[in-house]
Amino acid sequence: MNHISQLDRAHHGRQPSIPAATLDLAPIGNCAATALVDRHARFVWACCPRVDAEPVFSALLDPACSAAGEAGLWAVEIEDGDVESQAYVRNTAVLRTVFADRHGNRAELLDFAPRLYNLNRIYRPWAFFRLVRPLSGTPRVRVRIRPTGGWGELRAKSSTGSSHIRFDCCTVAMRLTTNAPLTYVRDETAFRLEGPLAFHLGPDEPYPGDVLSDAEHMLRGTTAYWQGWVRTLTLPLEWQEAVIRAAIALKLCAYEETGAIVAALTTSVPEAPGTERNWDYRYCWIRDAYYVVRALNRLGAADMLESYLVYLRNLVDLSRGGHVQPLYGVGLEADLGERLAPGMNGYRGMGPVRVGNQAHEHFQHDVYGQMILPLVQSFFDARFLRPGTIDDFHALEAVGERAYEMHDQPDAGLWEFRTRARVHTYSALMCWAACDRLANAAAALDLEGRRLCWQGRADTIRQAIETRAWNEERGHFAGSFGGEEVDASLLQLFELGFLPPEDPRCVATFAEVERQLRKGDNLYRYVEPDDFGEPETAFNFCTFWYIEALHLQGRTDEARELFEAMLARRTHSGLLSEDVKVDSGELWGNFPQTYSLVGLITCATLLSKPWTTIR
Repeated sequence: MNHISQLDRAHHGRQPSIPAATLDLAPIGNCAATALVDRHARFVWACCPRVDAEPVFSALLDPACSAAGEAGLWAVEIEDGDVESQAYVRNTAVLRTVFADRHGNRAELLDFAPRLYNLNRIYRPWAFFRLVRPLSGTPRVRVRIRPTGGWGELRAKSSTGSSHIRFDCCTVAMRLTTNAPLTYVRDETAFRLEGPLAFHLGPDEPYPGDVLSDAEHMLRGTTAYWQGWVRTLTLPLEWQEAVIRAAIALKLCAYEETGAIVAALTTSVPEAPGTERNWDYRYCWIRDAYYVVRALNRLGAADMLESYLVYLRNLVDLSRGGHVQPLYGVGLEADLGERLAPGMNGYRGMGPVRVGNQAHEHFQHDVYGQMILPLVQSFFDARFLRPGTIDDFHALEAVGERAYEMHDQPDAGLWEFRTRARVHTYSALMCWAACDRLANAAAALDLEGRRLCWQGRADTIRQAIETRAWNEERGHFAGSFGGEEVDASLLQLFELGFLPPEDPRCVATFAEVERQLRKGDNLYRYVEPDDFGEPETAFNFCTFWYIEALHLQGRTDEARELFEAMLARRTHSGLLSEDVKVDSGELWGNFPQTYSLVGLITCATLLSKPWTTIR
């Protein structure tokens, strides 16, 4: 077992009280279904039938219908005891929780979403298994399953069949099939666990097999799948467990049917306590997904990159050389209108809970570069089942034309300001990268005329950035053309190859970013007030950018020390959310945040000692 941590036993010997909402959660999933399990072995978040649908387990955001008792959860508990430990099965997304009571009785719970090879394809339904086994003695267990509907306004109605319970969650119906006594499950009665019990939760369809033998078979197949996938990764010598856990979590954020990659599995966990910085991240941001596949590419995970390229090629077709939104639904939906969910009180009661994201209306011109950069790899990578074609290149040129057209036009920027527009340096930088990489692709395809065209356009954008983003008076690049402010994205100037890290302008800009934005062991995105006032938390991804920049500036010992500090902030499941409260170190923001896990993987691969040191 890959032991994560020994859990707090302060309440050992009695049933735990209702725990406060926390981000100390462990995700399980199969690239179709995902759930977040807390340290009390409760499902507290899961959406059905897609990651961006309404939650059927919603306890994380305190559904309004819980006022008369807990709702929106699926708990397995041991009577007169508590959780003893919780860990992932080594190199998998299978979660194992061990319970113990005060009499010495013990049981284990294995939670997973089935993902395995079947009939020469991956079997990955929207479904979960919970397998409960006695370990010693005769523990007494209780099962509580209380899904919600209507975005937390209603407890799901239920009806009982011969071996199942049906739940009507308003927009979706689910079926729990089990070999456990249905009377005890329905009435939440504690009972003796004298043999293994299996619970299968999926669509409201007849279950044709034996649920216990199926659970055992699916567990073996799912374990084998994940451990086989991890074996394909090219890992750094150091920090391997952290990298593996981050890589698996990134894969869980993929909606494999379409190739989309969501920014996080949750909505509306505040970036900071008591603020309204509550956003819905269950969609595919072109920017976030670019960084995800780039990080996984460092590990050799070509499967996710190829799957995402299919999603991108569909967007290329849809855009036809015109405007591209910053984000889309996992099924390419363009309309993600933002609304509030009045049936949810919010994380720790800190609403509002938002559904949809108004950023889909934004102009964020960096997206053109973030579409082109991953797609260009298909012209160079011999591993791909579908190499890039001449037709693909010409389709990409239409996106490049848009990048060139918009490189010096105001936008909302990567930080998605809602009430102001500027010509953001980062957006111009990504437009330069789009043209520069198209020139490289043209060279690979022996299209000399097109190479010269795109190289010329890249040079034009370079000139604009070097003259208009450079603040001569202050002696550093600014976050916007003609501006004075700095933001963390300026660290990408040398990471993307625009300038070498030793260039005096890069050195000066790095020093100014460090001076203004570093607070202790953290780097803020920016410090100037935005639409909601001054930022109160540090953005974890920016701290990883800073660690990377420290290394590129030759300060590797400092970078390693700071990286270790970031690793220490991870949850017991080895993951990170979007933000951290600098004074307390508490994690805030949506979870698990792909940006943060990308930063972990990138820094680990850069900072690790080489494999040659073990010779």
